[in-house]
Amino acid sequence: HPDKDGNPGRTYHFTIFVPGILESLVDNVKLAEQFPQIPEAFSEYTIKRIIPLAGNLKVGHGVMRVIPIESALEGIEGVEEHERISHYFPDDNETYSVAPCSCRVSRRIMGEGCGHLEEDMCIQIGTPARGFIMAGKARKISRDEAFAIMKKAEDNGLMHEMPNIDGVGRTHAMCNCCGCSCFSLRTGEYFHTATMVRSNYLSSIDPDKCVACGECVEVCPMNALHLGERLKNKKEIKIDTPLHAFDHKWGADKWNPNFRYNKQMILDETGTAPCKVACPAHIAIEGYLELAKEGRYQEALDLIKKKNPFPAVCGRVCNKRCELACTRNSIGDKTPVAIDDVKKFVAQLDLDAKKRQLPRVYHPEYHHHKMNIIGAGPAGLTAAFYLAEMGYSVTVFEKEEKLGGMLTLGIPSFRLEKDVVNAEIEVIKDMGVEFKTGVEVGKDVTIEELKKQGYEAFYIAIGAQGGRKLNVPGEEGENILSGIDFLRDVNLGKQKPLSGNVAIMGGGNVAIDVARTALRSGASKVDLYCLETRDIMTASKEEILEAEEEGMVIHNGYRVKEFVLKDGKLEKAILKKCLSVFDENHRFNPKYDENDLLELDVSYFLSAIGQSFVYGDLLKGTKATLTKGNRIEADPLTYQSKDPDIFVGGDVYHGTRFAIDAIASAKEGAESMHRHVHQGQSLLIGRFQNPYLAEYELDKDNIDVVGFDNTPRQEPGLIKIDDKMKDNRGIYSEEQVKKEASRCLKCGRTYVDETMCVGCGLCTTRCKFDAIHLKRRFDAVGTPYSQTTTSNLGHILARNLKIVFTGKGKPKSINKDDIDNQKTSKETLR
Repeated sequence: HPDKDGNPGRTYHFTIFVPGILESLVDNVKLAEQFPQIPEAFSEYTIKRIIPLAGNLKVGHGVMRVIPIESALEGIEGVEEHERISHYFPDDNETYSVAPCSCRVSRRIMGEGCGHLEEDMCIQIGTPARGFIMAGKARKISRDEAFAIMKKAEDNGLMHEMPNIDGVGRTHAMCNCCGCSCFSLRTGEYFHTATMVRSNYLSSIDPDKCVACGECVEVCPMNALHLGERLKNKKEIKIDTPLHAFDHKWGADKWNPNFRYNKQMILDETGTAPCKVACPAHIAIEGYLELAKEGRYQEALDLIKKKNPFPAVCGRVCNKRCELACTRNSIGDKTPVAIDDVKKFVAQLDLDAKKRQLPRVYHPEYHHHKMNIIGAGPAGLTAAFYLAEMGYSVTVFEKEEKLGGMLTLGIPSFRLEKDVVNAEIEVIKDMGVEFKTGVEVGKDVTIEELKKQGYEAFYIAIGAQGGRKLNVPGEEGENILSGIDFLRDVNLGKQKPLSGNVAIMGGGNVAIDVARTALRSGASKVDLYCLETRDIMTASKEEILEAEEEGMVIHNGYRVKEFVLKDGKLEKAILKKCLSVFDENHRFNPKYDENDLLELDVSYFLSAIGQSFVYGDLLKGTKATLTKGNRIEADPLTYQSKDPDIFVGGDVYHGTRFAIDAIASAKEGAESMHRHVHQGQSLLIGRFQNPYLAEYELDKDNIDVVGFDNTPRQEPGLIKIDDKMKDNRGIYSEEQVKKEASRCLKCGRTYVDETMCVGCGLCTTRCKFDAIHLKRRFDAVGTPYSQTTTSNLGHILARNLKIVFTGKGKPKSINKDDIDNQKTSKETLR
């Protein structure tokens, strides 16, 4: 009421006792931080009050209710005005304010934060807004600011909810919610029944347009979307349809209290596209192939870079596990889709500085947080990319003068041109990442000193920089070289030309690279010796064949016994015959015939039997520990070491693997670092844990291949180049790209779990293929809080009678191919 002088008096907003009063207390953030019992009580009471209501509330009759993202309602007939967000923000004559999200504040104080946005996320409308502003809990905003906040929320994977207790078309707040912290959405997730909070809409998939990119699955706040299979099967696949709370007694045996930790990506019964499962980074391969086929190259590149910031590099040096897994290997001429060649074509956009488009920076407000990356190889650069994209201030320290790690110094130019690596590094530089080369952390500066400079989190990705020793007599002799050091010196221009006969020891890709580089460095003849038989060599078949075409000769089943030196210089190499590599338990345990010897007269001997880690004093003064294999010990999901401020990735975590493995680990490491520097955030909550296990690949033996075309694989050809150190592999033409991308069988698609979908529409904002839409399935409206009990009495009585006479408690199964034709009745969902 106004005071005696006519000035506005204090405004009060009366809320329901629980959770309203407790939420109001949490809205006083300083008070909640001082007394953490308040957010704990807020959390506990919202669970206790819902237990008797699970299954007993009709659609649209919960205290809170989802309201769809407005763009998701476009083109839908019968949309009511009160179902549009804009209805609640009529003009600037109304008062609006914004405050921190009370749920995420509570979770943070409880140490259970999920990393989603907290500040400026809860919007108050009308009387509550005036009260919040007056109490200093919120700041006043305009209508346009309110819409900008909601758009920012959508871009960051948040959806919208509103209090549902003020009557039809009325509310006093608009919340921007996530499924991992929101106490309201939790009522659907924890109790595994979304009816209490859902809108009048459900998501619907067009299986002919869906390409299983996974964008909608990853963003769904309720884990209601799952990747599955699209192809026709020989043997019918049955999919269990989940139980519904309206049809069954709904006790603790039906709940999902671990919903924040057990999110599932893939449908158990079917599996999904094998290329996406096999790729360590789980790139949306079907998706970017479809975009490339349609000529939408920039969109294809953007989709790739959501998981991999080095598509041009990987298009040239990836070991193509996606292609090995491709379903086309099982049909026709058994040639997979040339996934990497399409990626290579698309990535050309990033190589031209004039055409290059920089990624969007999502949170400039994070820039005051300083992140430190140690090592500028594929893992370190990837972590830098994603942290910079989030908005952090990132500095990369590199011991060498050149950036790129093994990409630049360990892979020869005829496989990976340095201008390709440099172009993709330039993107990261243009994003604001600072690079300091020639700095060895542990020697020139310590981690402790860097902490004093304000760095809050560290990512160690120094790679396996050293060559593994043979540990045989004479190894110290002149002209006996480490293969890794040889490649590094060649790439740095420091290696003197070779001459005469050269022998290589090793059976992996690095050994092949060393051999091919030796041929280009003056060797008159190159022979490669390895323990393994031809069929178990770890080098790729493609690279072995290329090396043999160039003149390299492979000798299987040998290991060095000793070197004979003359005046300290290599004269002969003595090799012994390897009888077996693995024992009966498949453990590495070579057996030799010490009397079956081979004497080599060679000018140089290059050893490429493995790599080692060179830490120096890097870890001195930290709590980080090493494994028996001399790798840094860390959590397999978060990549956090025993020192909580240090995260690791790439070879120092998983051992020597490929660039794509380093990239995959670094993206997850960056997410962990993001959470780590914000107080109270869990490194685990809300993340998919082991979402792409090998068993989630679809069953290729059960695919009905009748009717598939046998379009031949496109070949990019070779370029005539005189310089043998240049890459002579060609790039597709646009016509070839479209033909090759059309060979994709589109093995995967997305499925909707209608019992968990709340109709928020967030999925529709991510789909680039017009494959997912909302459909109006209900016409429910909320009721004032005082009428909630009476308005639900009839439903409660009918539900419980139905359970007594018909509730069986077991899920029913339907054929996978019929799932889109099955329409869940409104009666069941109501």
